[in-house]
Amino acid sequence: MAVSTDGDKGVWWRFGPVVTVVAIVLVIWYAAAIGLNAPQVIERTLSSQPGWGALDLVRLTLSMDRPVLPAPHQIALDLFDSVFGWPPDSPRSLLYHAGVTSSATLLGFVMGTLLGALLAVVIVHSRTLERSIFPWIIASQTVPVLAIAPIVIVILGSVGLTGLFPKAIISMYLCFFPVAVALVKGLRSPGVMELELLHTYAASANHTFWKLRVPASLPFLFPSLRVGIAAGLVGAIVGELPTGAQAGLGARLLTGSYYGNTVQIWSALVMSALLGLVLTGAVAFAERALAPGGRK
Repeated sequence: MAVSTDGDKGVWWRFGPVVTVVAIVLVIWYAAAIGLNAPQVIERTLSSQPGWGALDLVRLTLSMDRPVLPAPHQIALDLFDSVFGWPPDSPRSLLYHAGVTSSATLLGFVMGTLLGALLAVVIVHSRTLERSIFPWIIASQTVPVLAIAPIVIVILGSVGLTGLFPKAIISMYLCFFPVAVALVKGLRSPGVMELELLHTYAASANHTFWKLRVPASLPFLFPSLRVGIAAGLVGAIVGELPTGAQAGLGARLLTGSYYGNTVQIWSALVMSALLGLVLTGAVAFAERALAPGGRK
């Protein structure tokens, strides 16, 4: 009996806080949905129906076609229908739109990682270039991506570059910064003793870089990659907004906004969050497989 109690206690201590937080969020969400949707229900429906009660108000506020704030069950039902109710290659499927957005995200992530790594190597090897380049890297992130996206779309569109590539460029813009900053820190992390040890072995600059600096930078690199790919997803979605794209989670958000379909907007947001979890989880899996002494 004691073993069972300890086991139950262990399960509760592991999952109890998460369940508690989720329950609190759901209660607050449902209360907010009722409060925000109630004025429309009263004005449009219940004002012409004498004798209505609180239960009628709650029932109608949680079943509106275009609510101000959808209830969680409405979002869950729309998400389920959008994922499983249509073929994955159908424009009505959220999986289709998630695939389009993830393609731009992954391309931008690769380009951003390469650009960030190149800048980090250049900065580490030249103090002069560090003083000239690093302030511009910092300054680049002070410009809102919402201001950058239309400019990039227009410029690239004027030279015939449309579709996936402009969105990937915007994704790259958000990806490269955390990679560059973290790699500069990681490549400089070896101490004086390690550097002097390799110097006593007559190691060349290339050997020092590949045998010491690069392995030492991996614990710094992979956390920045998780941040970078999440930021890249935001960039890809933002890149879809000014283009009037027909596919992608950003396009799904635009369509829901045009037609006042708030349930569709929220289901697209939930899918974006799930896609972000999948992408960052893939990077974390790569970290466990490739980084010595990485996350367990």
